[in-house]
Amino acid sequence: MRLVSYLVEGEPRYGAAVDSGVVDLTKRIGPDFSDVKALIAANALDDAREAAAGQKPDYALENITLLPPIPNPEKLWCIGVNYKDRNAEYKDNSDLPKYPSLFVRNPSSVVGSGQPIEKPKISEQLDYEGELVIVIGKEGRHIPRERAWEHIFGMTLCNEGSVRDWLHHGKFNVTQGKNFDRSGSIGPWIVTSDECDPRGPHDIVTRVNGETRQSDSTERLMFPFDFLIAYLSTFATLKPGDMIATGTPTGAGARFTPPRWLKVGDVVEVESKGIGILRNTVAEEQ
Repeated sequence: MRLVSYLVEGEPRYGAAVDSGVVDLTKRIGPDFSDVKALIAANALDDAREAAAGQKPDYALENITLLPPIPNPEKLWCIGVNYKDRNAEYKDNSDLPKYPSLFVRNPSSVVGSGQPIEKPKISEQLDYEGELVIVIGKEGRHIPRERAWEHIFGMTLCNEGSVRDWLHHGKFNVTQGKNFDRSGSIGPWIVTSDECDPRGPHDIVTRVNGETRQSDSTERLMFPFDFLIAYLSTFATLKPGDMIATGTPTGAGARFTPPRWLKVGDVVEVESKGIGILRNTVAEEQ
């Protein structure tokens, strides 16, 4: 099943994406499930399937405004330097990491598929980072790796947009450059684990104006999904609707000589065959 969050005439709604549009679930399965996060927390996927079965689409995708599939996650974790060869891109002769690099993003820093991502007024160094995202379905703390898969509800995609010169303002953090409003995107929907097995392997491809810039596979992750869930849950309780962006492959714009920063009008696409395409155009900050 593919679950989407969206706006219709300014009203937030959610539904099931089908080939010809979206079946609205907001009112079909009752007030107890106010949004996708509530649906996940209530373990009500079967209710959603039953409500959507045999229904004609209520909306065409082009007639709605897509939001990030979980517009209000409690936690949006981001993993850095997770694909093989990524460590070498830093050219600092460092050993391979023993533990994953980690930072967080605010929900206000991402938009849905089809919505503009914004190049900030204060920087020319907006960059793309295509990533696979795992969505937590079952709460847990101290989750062993062998049980980690039980806690994944599904997967989506992220353009983990980064403002490169702002990543180095602090000595120990990258938070500033990762949290410019509307600088990244998540979507277009969550594909549930029964339809897209998180164990993979999964491809991840990023294109800018049709040119492939990044291409890799989860087979080459240094810290696989089950490791990340076990690691994160050691210090934090994972909650339904939490999202983990699992790292970007080599080929971001900063790694070219000269760097290839995103410009207004550029179209960025992040794709994985089992999930779909996350597509956004770059706009000036409003």
